[in-house]
Amino acid sequence: MRPVGSKYLLEEPLGRGATGTVWRARQRETAGAEAAVPGQPGETVAIKVLKEELANDPDVVMRFLRERSVLLRLTHPNIVRTRDLVVEGDLLALVMDLVEGPDLHKYLRENGPFTPAAAALLTAQIADALAASHADGVVHRDLKPANVLVKQDASGMHPMLTDFGIARLADSPGLTRTQEFVGTPAYVAPESAEGRPQTSAVDIYGAGILLYELVTGRPPFAGGSALEVLHQHLSAEPRRPSTVPDPLWTVIERCLSKDPDRRPSAENLARGLRAVADGIGVHASAAQIAAAEGVAALLAPDPAPAPVPDTPGAADPTQVLPNTNAGGYDPAAATSVMPHTGGPQGPNADPTAVMPPVGPGQPGGNPDDPHPWQNQMRAARDRNDQTQVQYLDPSQDPLRRRPQRQVARPQQPQQPQPYAPQHQPQPYQPPQQPRQMQPPPQPYAPQPQPYQPPPQQPAPPQPAPPEPRRQRQPNPNRTRIPGLGCLKGCLVVLVILFVASWLVWELSPLQDWIGTTKSYWDQIKDVYNTVSDWSSKINGN
Repeated sequence: MRPVGSKYLLEEPLGRGATGTVWRARQRETAGAEAAVPGQPGETVAIKVLKEELANDPDVVMRFLRERSVLLRLTHPNIVRTRDLVVEGDLLALVMDLVEGPDLHKYLRENGPFTPAAAALLTAQIADALAASHADGVVHRDLKPANVLVKQDASGMHPMLTDFGIARLADSPGLTRTQEFVGTPAYVAPESAEGRPQTSAVDIYGAGILLYELVTGRPPFAGGSALEVLHQHLSAEPRRPSTVPDPLWTVIERCLSKDPDRRPSAENLARGLRAVADGIGVHASAAQIAAAEGVAALLAPDPAPAPVPDTPGAADPTQVLPNTNAGGYDPAAATSVMPHTGGPQGPNADPTAVMPPVGPGQPGGNPDDPHPWQNQMRAARDRNDQTQVQYLDPSQDPLRRRPQRQVARPQQPQQPQPYAPQHQPQPYQPPQQPRQMQPPPQPYAPQPQPYQPPPQQPAPPQPAPPEPRRQRQPNPNRTRIPGLGCLKGCLVVLVILFVASWLVWELSPLQDWIGTTKSYWDQIKDVYNTVSDWSSKINGN
């Protein structure tokens, strides 16, 4: 179990998405006044821990703190309520109500598509949640079946829309410079794919794709790559399935319009879907059928759609803190600036500096080094990290690794080194004496010559080492038939028996014996008598 803040403990992961991981967690103590729901100790909640790249982006952290009040006050029966927000070091987490049930994507894969009436009623509840969020100025921007949890009770099936504000938090310049939209390619609106200004109409486009998938089991646009899917969102029109009634297809067409100004508002979409569900039912009356056929009149566009800011915080008004010294609150008062705590006071001083500057002689004086407060935060985070236990492959364990046998290499024959004398003789030099007088001429004496080593003889050619014997490689194309040797032996035995039988039949009187129809002993007697007659005739002659 891993603590999150001082009030929550993570127990087990429930799912993993593009922006973070959802955990089943337990509350350790009652939350403070900053939380929307205080909760009770031991209560089970769901916590979404955002990815590290989101938590490390300062724009996301500032937006996270700025929109805390917006996310906490967003309540609706079809919206998963956000109870608390946790900011601790490099960790950003949203504490939400735990919904026991699968998401709509998993439910579709396990149970198949919905009937047209059931799909219309389910999407109408999602449209109610969108209408409430749009009225509060919050656009989801990532509406898809995976972000809709299915809560089932005695009264029926209730869709719960989750991940509100996650796409808005992730829309940071440091994170979206490589892409031009926030969301999933299969559910993104055309204006988001093109980078045009976005409004709450992007959620209506996502609701139309979700409705299409509920009745068919698949989204309207698909392809081998994200670029191909985006191209279909921009230029292709969805194909109408044969199982979709005319009123319901009218709603889908209006929601999937390429022009965001033609899409209905979330409130009108919910009203039109309920009229369609009543008119296509089995027990529908004539008035309900007529209202369903005229559903196009109910799908009026939103006259004032909620805008999505182009840059984080661009559309957020400046929040002015109340002036406690004057005793009253003036909404039109100027924004207070924190006083400068250090550095030179002058016209070039930085009025936005909050941390005192670090001198060149102090630790961290190098501008490239991290600030001391960053080192303190990193040290505190390292102390809170727990030991991670993971599986180790036995082949990578040095204590269990078997020693590898080293293959002996063939030794190369040593070549004889040429003879080199240990000491080179130096020519004889007589000792130098002081010149006192000219000596008399001496008879001729041979001068000593320096020792010259004998000329080196070329080394005899060494025989080439024998080539290693090449092992015979088995033929990979050879076909091996089990029992083929036994079959050959049996065939040879059969051939021998056949030839022996044929020779006995042809060279023995067996044929005559069989033709006389005599018994075996009668034939023996005849042979004996014949042999006796021949021997008597021979003896008589």
